[in-house]
Amino acid sequence: MKTLLGVAAIGAAAALGLASVTLAAGAHLPPWGFDLAGRDTAVSPGTDFYEYADGTYVKNLTIPADRSRFGSFDALQAAAEDRVHKLLDAVAADKDATGERAKVGAFYRAFMNEGRADQLGARPLAADLARIRAADTKSAIARLMGHAPDTVFSSFFDVDIGGDAKDPDHYAVYMGQAGLGLPNRDYYLDPAFATQKAKYEAYVAQMLHLVGWPDADAQAQAIVATETDIAKVSWTRAQQRDPVATYNPMTPAELAASAPGFDWAAFFEGAGIGGEGRVVVAEKSALPQIAAVFAATPVKTLQAWQAFHAADAAAPFLSKPFVDADFEFRNKTLNGQQELRARWKRGVALLNGYMGEAVGKLYVAEYFPPASKAAMEALVGNIKTALAARIQRVTWMSDETKAKAEQKLGMLTVKIGYPVKWRDYSALKIDEDDLFGDVEHASAFEWRRKLSRLHQPVDRTEWHLTPQTVNAYYNPTVNEIVFPAAILQPPFFDPAADPAVNYGAIGAVIGHEMTHGFDDGGRHFDGTGRLTDWWTPDDDAKFVAETRRLGAQYSAFEPIAGAHVKGDQTMGENIADLGGLLLALDAYHASLGGRPAPVIDGLTGDQRLFLGFAQIWRSAIRPDALRRQLVSDVHSPEVDRVNGTIRNVDAWYAAWNIKPGDPLYVSPEDRVRIW
Repeated sequence: MKTLLGVAAIGAAAALGLASVTLAAGAHLPPWGFDLAGRDTAVSPGTDFYEYADGTYVKNLTIPADRSRFGSFDALQAAAEDRVHKLLDAVAADKDATGERAKVGAFYRAFMNEGRADQLGARPLAADLARIRAADTKSAIARLMGHAPDTVFSSFFDVDIGGDAKDPDHYAVYMGQAGLGLPNRDYYLDPAFATQKAKYEAYVAQMLHLVGWPDADAQAQAIVATETDIAKVSWTRAQQRDPVATYNPMTPAELAASAPGFDWAAFFEGAGIGGEGRVVVAEKSALPQIAAVFAATPVKTLQAWQAFHAADAAAPFLSKPFVDADFEFRNKTLNGQQELRARWKRGVALLNGYMGEAVGKLYVAEYFPPASKAAMEALVGNIKTALAARIQRVTWMSDETKAKAEQKLGMLTVKIGYPVKWRDYSALKIDEDDLFGDVEHASAFEWRRKLSRLHQPVDRTEWHLTPQTVNAYYNPTVNEIVFPAAILQPPFFDPAADPAVNYGAIGAVIGHEMTHGFDDGGRHFDGTGRLTDWWTPDDDAKFVAETRRLGAQYSAFEPIAGAHVKGDQTMGENIADLGGLLLALDAYHASLGGRPAPVIDGLTGDQRLFLGFAQIWRSAIRPDALRRQLVSDVHSPEVDRVNGTIRNVDAWYAAWNIKPGDPLYVSPEDRVRIW
């Protein structure tokens, strides 16, 4: 699933301290949808377009102390957070609520009862810790690892259930690498993260001490050493992006033979999939080596590893010492966040995470006007028409492949606002006096939901984001683009704004998600969502050559001294940004019907469109969060999403009279031309 903005890029899942644009519900940016005061006109567009369009805003922006970054996405998410807070307060206060509403209210009250959490201390974890102590053989530990999806236990191997990439009408069991407590392998292996790694070891010891685990300091050292061994053999983030290399179907017996040293049968039994005859392995070369790490690790270290990860996962739902330790390392050390978020904000995140569609149903009823959905449908149609025309115009692709690309586009599904079928939470047990139990019940409920679908047809009505989420995504295995209700607000979409700004903002977002169907990963899936090669060899070679040129451009960006953007890691998002902006331009020009665009405040239509595009990416980020983004996120930093995109668009040069010698100038023959 390709999202518009990834986890690291929104601040570790990412109050209002917005300088010039704090938007209330229903507000729009004066005078015609763009914040003119946010520009820095002392900087020329050809020197740094991001600074020209957003510089004054960013300079005056103070990142709230409880966030690691803040910008257009975050401002809208904060507004959605405030709305959900009001809804949850009302539901929690309704003692007569029944059914789903009663569960939402009870879950929220359970989290907000901080006094009870402090009173209980580590006691809610006692039963899980007892199970870990009792798992005194490697087979028993492997079985516990199988329970990772439905408990606070963790595993060296990730297991999930999703649409089968080569049989998109059915679900498959997926297996992949796991086992790391730091954001990714770089934090263990790159000397630039030595400080964070040392603080991680101290955090591991702190958590083990909090739960009374024996020999905590020595075990913390052993745990980090074990995870370092896992990191050494794990695939990079760029390698994990390859949908062909990560599709390796096996029988459980074949997996066990290829990765000895781990009791796979016990693992599958723990996960509830002991009878399955087929799994799809992602990082095929990594799993055998991780199994060897498991085999070489003493049982006591494996038990301590499991105890730490259980405490780490449970910490946000336990007493103050756990909450504070979790914040100091996870948020402050890794992301630079200065203050713990208010409890109600963490409560909103909890409910959005575990009963997100129940909350979303309340959100949509209160805050999503039907007119917004209708307007979006029209915009999507215009962008889709633009992509069909652009496919026909590209000169590097053969007619044979073009026909298949058009067929795929014609089969694209579009979802706007909210699901047509809401998730059923009737089987979920919630007790307002047992917060930790509620979290475990919710995890088990979600895993049982996935297990129940294994031999059922794929549910193509399912959503993977809640309506109250400010984001969007493309899902290749069902060939769909999805736009939740919360993103359909200024500065992304404003019915009162100039059309050029809307096309530059939400139009580019729509085009971004559509282009994901034809980026370096999405292009491997056909219109049905099947992983298959529908390209001619010559077209494939030309596409790859062009993407390599784009990757080289982005790899030259150095947001932090000595730390570059990883062009191969961010490739799909960079392709989508470029395609999205080009499609927005095409659709805007078509919408004019041959008439000249009006000039507003001395700015042409194309100029306003480029400004609208730049406006959605304006943000500030703390250095630690930016460093984390560079190594673990598939999205480039926002400044590079603007400057790296516009310099490959011919119309940008004409709009702003960009000339050779300008720092952002790229000669026509060197501009990347994919879609």
